[in-house]
Amino acid sequence: MSRCHYYRQVCGLPAVVDPPQIGRIIVRTGMVWGITMPAVLGQHVKVWMQDHGHELGPILSHPRSKRWTFIIRPDLPDDVPLFAEMFRLNVSIIRHGGMIALPSPADRGTKFRAWMSRPDTTFRPSGCVVVAAIRHCVATKVARGRRVITYA
Repeated sequence: MSRCHYYRQVCGLPAVVDPPQIGRIIVRTGMVWGITMPAVLGQHVKVWMQDHGHELGPILSHPRSKRWTFIIRPDLPDDVPLFAEMFRLNVSIIRHGGMIALPSPADRGTKFRAWMSRPDTTFRPSGCVVVAAIRHCVATKVARGRRVITYA
């Protein structure tokens, strides 16, 4: 409960313990969203954002599935071509009604979830900035002559 309280009070994440008997901490999306992508792409996006002077905000790693989730402001348009473009890149946008599991003591280490960029404020990057970083990283990969443009 203390970690859940920290997420709510310090980080501004609407975290709850669900289900209580297991102790998993989740955030139901609404006031925050998420963008989940392959870890390799996530590493490139993180570097691009840092190199271009953007704050990162919270970034989760899911080690077993080799994916990262950027927790973002809910500012992406409801745009089918955007979702289709991201889907082709193996990127998911977690919008209203979704669920994001956060690292919790019940995880027993970093096997299931870990912070790549810990939340310590209420800051969230714009989803538009993260999407721009994804597009740049994919375009750079294509420009280098690699035939496969997804990060699957």
